[in-house]
Amino acid sequence: MLKKISSVAVLGAGTMGSGIAGLCAKNDCKVVLLDISLEAAKKGLDRIINSRPPIFNPTDKTPSIILGTLNDDLDKISDCDWICEAIIEDLQTKRHLIDRVESIRKNGSIVSSNTSGIPLRDIIKDMPMRLQQDMVITHFFNPVQVMRLLEIVPSEHADNDKIEILSKFCSEILGKGVVNAKDTVNFIGNRIGCFWMLSGLHKAHTAFGNGLTIEKIDALMSTPFGLPITGLYGLIDLIGLDVMDLVGKNLAANLPSGDIGLNFTELPKIEQKMLRSGQLGRKSGGGFYRVSKLEDSTKKKETFNLRSEQWEDFAPPSLKSQHNSIEVLFSDDVEGEFCWDVMGSTINYAADLIPEISDDIVNIDRAMRWGFAWSKGPFQILDSVKPINMIKKLEVNKQPIPKMLQLLINSNSDSFYRKNESEFLNQHGEYEPVPDE
Repeated sequence: MLKKISSVAVLGAGTMGSGIAGLCAKNDCKVVLLDISLEAAKKGLDRIINSRPPIFNPTDKTPSIILGTLNDDLDKISDCDWICEAIIEDLQTKRHLIDRVESIRKNGSIVSSNTSGIPLRDIIKDMPMRLQQDMVITHFFNPVQVMRLLEIVPSEHADNDKIEILSKFCSEILGKGVVNAKDTVNFIGNRIGCFWMLSGLHKAHTAFGNGLTIEKIDALMSTPFGLPITGLYGLIDLIGLDVMDLVGKNLAANLPSGDIGLNFTELPKIEQKMLRSGQLGRKSGGGFYRVSKLEDSTKKKETFNLRSEQWEDFAPPSLKSQHNSIEVLFSDDVEGEFCWDVMGSTINYAADLIPEISDDIVNIDRAMRWGFAWSKGPFQILDSVKPINMIKKLEVNKQPIPKMLQLLINSNSDSFYRKNESEFLNQHGEYEPVPDE
């Protein structure tokens, strides 16, 4: 019976795999790192040693990680407590490798697939019951050594003791904020975060006609809501339009019928044109923004005007006082309308996803704080503006009341958290203690 995790095998030495392997090695685990070739595995080790920010102190000796190939050295995983597959996001490739892993691994070991969107049920379909009981999704966020969020998704046959051992190891040893997610498309963080981004891209085109700019939109979608200063377009530049396109395709194929996110799975036409031309974001030298170095060594920042499709000088935005706080949701002007349409709908979307993607509001709030660096999760934002105000605006607009807001009404409660956020409202309309982080 597995008592704790002290040895880890990581299959795939790319960005995510090397990050996971490095973090485990840093915390004194025996680590086996395998890839398609020894050269690829060595590149993974080099990525660990030279990572920015560094995983290891530069004065430390080279981390003790056993390298090998997936074809010749898979037997090296046979004694490992946790085997984490972190290869390409392709279902059949993952299934083939995990089938090989199952024939080699020891009894009691834990197997995980690191994926941002492939359902666990598809990976383990028709696999032996031993594997179905011992396998989970581990969705680390990139960069692994920086991002706190780790979503763990068990199967319906999961051994709960194994889940607890893995969760404890990842939280107490690796320092992750573990969130319990369900086997639904994009899990928790990306389900809500990608709805915000994709719907925001679409709704912004209407806002441009009302006088808003990319710079103003990013200002609105940041500080007023306690979001990172990258805002909407800055974040997508960081991620890449190519990645957002793949995310949209995955959502289109896997979102349940009737989900409002289905309205935004395709990139808007102008963004599709940018994608085709290779204007992807920072990785391509520019997306919605670009920065160039001038002859005098100064830097010039430009913004891509999505209406004229021309580059223009970056225009620093300024927000009026009524737009510079979360209360902008209720501002009766163009800025308020846009914020309600994008951020308001995202918050209400999250409030309608229990129990589909999570059994409680705490996991959702933590996923958005730890994975997207929001200072408050959706339900904490609702408490900040007072849920009754959201309900009143929904009623005035003749918009449907999300499940959790309706539950709040039915339970005669006025907030999702109480007693300094030491208790939260569960899906049965009762308050219970907030679990330790």
